[in-house]
Amino acid sequence: MGIKRGTTLAAVAVVVALTATACGGDDTKAGDAKPAGAASQAPASGAGDYGSDYGAGSAAGAGDAAGTKAAGQLAIAQNEQLGSVLADSAGFTLYRFDKDTAKPPKSNCDGDCAKTWPVVAAGDATAAAGMDPSVLGEVVRTDGSKQLTVAGWPVYRYSKDTKAGETNGQGVGGTWFALAPDGKKAAKAAAAPAAPAAPAAPAGAGQASGALTVAKDPKLGEHIVDGNGMTVYRFKKDTAWPMASNCTGDCVAKWPVVPPVDKANAKGIVEKGYSVLDRPDGMKQQAIDCWPVYTFTGDKKAGDINGQGVGGTWYAVSPDGKLITTS
Repeated sequence: MGIKRGTTLAAVAVVVALTATACGGDDTKAGDAKPAGAASQAPASGAGDYGSDYGAGSAAGAGDAAGTKAAGQLAIAQNEQLGSVLADSAGFTLYRFDKDTAKPPKSNCDGDCAKTWPVVAAGDATAAAGMDPSVLGEVVRTDGSKQLTVAGWPVYRYSKDTKAGETNGQGVGGTWFALAPDGKKAAKAAAAPAAPAAPAAPAGAGQASGALTVAKDPKLGEHIVDGNGMTVYRFKKDTAWPMASNCTGDCVAKWPVVPPVDKANAKGIVEKGYSVLDRPDGMKQQAIDCWPVYTFTGDKKAGDINGQGVGGTWYAVSPDGKLITTS
């Protein structure tokens, strides 16, 4: 049926919208790897006249090629409201319909419904990194065409999602929902019970998460921390030119991006290449010396440096944006 069930470890690269500050050159201290640049993303287009189950409004060009192509290399995007959401190779959100069935797989979206919710062809689909490839399948529609399924659920795009990362179809008509990587409806996990108050931040740490400053560690020396005193890291598989993150899906769930921080709240940090990365998963990420920066979920309190040297690719960041490779 053309579906590739072998999980590909190379996630869709994340491309930057550059700020006025130019980014380029090598990190002479780090010798970082320079993977190939990110794939470009073309927005989907087209919509029909929508029935009550399908959504409201209309647009020209319903059912065009952008809505009927195969999904290609699937990706797992992180959405602030929904958690892990399945997306196609261009970063567009994939959906399921409550009036369909998974056992046996069957689509009940045809005609005008399929114009508003273009089906995803069961063509050259490949499981996302961190996704069980066995959940991919296909169903034969009433017109004889084959539609991609995830855990038995037929898969669709939404014609009113016009750019990567949008989730305008979520909850439409109370029957349409973004897909999680396991085929269930995407939903953010319940928050864990509140942890005990963290110890005081190390000397030099800021007082709010929307800040960056410099702390001193006996092993690492001066390194960048966020406003809560949590160590900031870089990933050696990222690139500074073109500025791109190669940490997506499960990776970004373990290594959360540092959100944009106003320069006025960045104390002691290099200003050259201080810019913001626009990620196709909808998040914005702070970059220092043109390198995207992250925190680590394995650090439980201010001052922890548990991410240092993980996998030989993750390292703390010096105030000038360079890698600190001291272990």
